[in-house]
Amino acid sequence: MLIRYKKAFEKIAMGLLSFMPNEKDLKKLQQTMRNYETDDSWQLFLWKEGEDIIGLLGVNFTEDKIMQLLHISVNPSHRHQGIGRRMVNSLQEMFPEWTAVANAETASFFEKCSEEDNSVEGSGC
Repeated sequence: MLIRYKKAFEKIAMGLLSFMPNEKDLKKLQQTMRNYETDDSWQLFLWKEGEDIIGLLGVNFTEDKIMQLLHISVNPSHRHQGIGRRMVNSLQEMFPEWTAVANAETASFFEKCSEEDNSVEGSGC
C-alpha cells in the first residue's frame, strides 16, 4: 500500500533513498530529505506491506499536471517482485489526472516497468 511520508519515517526513508546512486553522500541525502519536507511540490511516498516499509517513491508535481518521478527505491531483499511497478501504478491511481514521467535517474526503471511484458515477477520492476 502506498502511503504518504511522515517525519516519523525519516530514518527508513533515508535508508531507502540511500540506495539511489546519486544519494550516497550523507549531505546530499540530507538535502534531498529537506527538499521533500519543505517544498510542497516534492512529495515522498512509502510502500508498506504488513508492518514493513519496503519501498519509496519521490515525486515532483509540476504546475502543468506532470508528476516527475525523482526517486524510486525498493529494499534489496524485496526486489524483483514487482513492487516498483505496483508503487508507480498506485501513484497513477491516486492521481489519475496527472501524467507520470521519469527524470534521468529513474528513466531506465520507468521504461522497463512500463513495458507490457515486464509485468511478471523477476522482471526487475
